[in-house]
Amino acid sequence: QVQLVESGGGLVQAGGSLRLSCAASGRTFISYAAMGWFRQAPGKEREFVAWISWSGGSKYYADSVKGRFTISRDNAKNTVYLQMNSLKPEDTAVYYCAADRDLPQIPSSPNYWGQGTQVTVSS
Repeated sequence: QVQLVESGGGLVQAGGSLRLSCAASGRTFISYAAMGWFRQAPGKEREFVAWISWSGGSKYYADSVKGRFTISRDNAKNTVYLQMNSLKPEDTAVYYCAADRDLPQIPSSPNYWGQGTQVTVSS
């Protein structure tokens, strides 16, 4: 059983920063998995935010967050992070951590998901 637990969400003013964390546990596979973040705003479909390979050597970002968000991971802790700077009201959403096999592409629907953490950016 794979478990992904997010933390770090909250309320922040526009222009501020937050760091999300996602701790993974469970099957051995998770120690070699690619991981990332998706988000879902009210009334909208879930969308890709960022993705990182197991080695950390490949990182992918949605155009809307490039230059503002940074994804990283600590494999010793089975944890992935999302540093979010220069936050905008349109970044308001529930942010979900996800994991899947370490393949050279971003999965459209990863196999494993966390429960989500709310990020609210006030104007």
